[in-house]
Amino acid sequence: MLLRFISMAIFAMIEANNWLIENIDNTGTSFLTPDPDFYRNVSELITSKGYPAEDHIVQTEDGFLLSVQHIAHGRNGPSTFQSKRKVVFLQHGFLSASHDWVINFPHQSLGFILADAGYDVWMGNTRGNTYSRQHIKYTPDMNEFWENSTFSEMGYYDVPAMIDYVLNMTGEKQLSYIGHSQGTADCFVMLSERPEYNQKIKIFIALAPISSVGYMKNPIRFIAGSTEKFEFFFKLFKWKEFLSNGALTKIFSELVCNQKEPVVCKLFMTLAFGESSELNSTRIHVYAAHTPAGTSLKSIIHYAQLYLSGKFAKYDYGKKGNLAHYGQETPPEFDLSRITAPVAISWASHDNLADPTDVKLLLKKLKSSVDVYEVPYKPFSHIDFTLAIHAKHLLYDKVLEWLKRFSS
Repeated sequence: MLLRFISMAIFAMIEANNWLIENIDNTGTSFLTPDPDFYRNVSELITSKGYPAEDHIVQTEDGFLLSVQHIAHGRNGPSTFQSKRKVVFLQHGFLSASHDWVINFPHQSLGFILADAGYDVWMGNTRGNTYSRQHIKYTPDMNEFWENSTFSEMGYYDVPAMIDYVLNMTGEKQLSYIGHSQGTADCFVMLSERPEYNQKIKIFIALAPISSVGYMKNPIRFIAGSTEKFEFFFKLFKWKEFLSNGALTKIFSELVCNQKEPVVCKLFMTLAFGESSELNSTRIHVYAAHTPAGTSLKSIIHYAQLYLSGKFAKYDYGKKGNLAHYGQETPPEFDLSRITAPVAISWASHDNLADPTDVKLLLKKLKSSVDVYEVPYKPFSHIDFTLAIHAKHLLYDKVLEWLKRFSS
């Protein structure tokens, strides 16, 4: 399976190389001038669209320094509704960052839509991504920085720290939480491992929820069964993180994705997140310049473990390692029955990571589910929950309905 995964990646790179040889003109320049959003960081994405942006730094109990962005109000300024301080916290998905919520145009991006609707919008970044690469003791070139960087730690340390910070800054006792993909797994971990946080959540809106992933179609499953070889390969080259957002990402994005027909770039996106017919083709290079935003090698292995076990459990260190970490031979499962905060779930039948069968298994374990919504568009994929050009009509109107119902 590992060889199959690597061969698919090599095939895609060969196709990219061949495409470049055939299509780049004699001067060696690319065809198009990149969109200004290609170069902007998340705060610049926000202000360039006419919204206020604030950057905050939150320290976790275990020393990570996390970046949080704040959109205090919409383009028309604070409203009477805003004075009620209806706070919404947005948490990004796997291999991504807070830019997910503001990377499209204002009428298409959930962060902007919420701000214009009068909500006080905060967007988190978990350890290790583009905006959260600092620690009080460690640096990203140290093993210690990445050793405790899976969704288990993100849910236990990162999300609670950011929520407490936001509540302290706003003077509120509760907020509404919207998570996508791994952002939902983070919240499931928090609410089950630290149940006192159930009282701080008005509603948890889970978009493409992730818990057990035994039925996923994502390429991560190709690593399952070969995690030791995969880990050895990375250690051989002293790689501690996976798909960080650096200079090579920008070069690839500009040369391969910034084309009238970004076929090769779409191929990579399809391999990673499933096929989508809802992406703005003129902004593919913008998406690729920001995502992937990086994570730990350990995170990839953790998801592969969940695929093999079919369980929503902590990281598996092997029998001896599990005894040392957990006092038992197998990794403990997260007890979703401990979640009491209201949970609204949205899923899609075409999702290659949050498979419908896994979503159904999740719903059986949750006791506080208040609504379930299937996106009424069959080709809707995992990445479409944040990037679809018609997400407002297909999904975000439902999100606004849930917020209005539970945030009063």
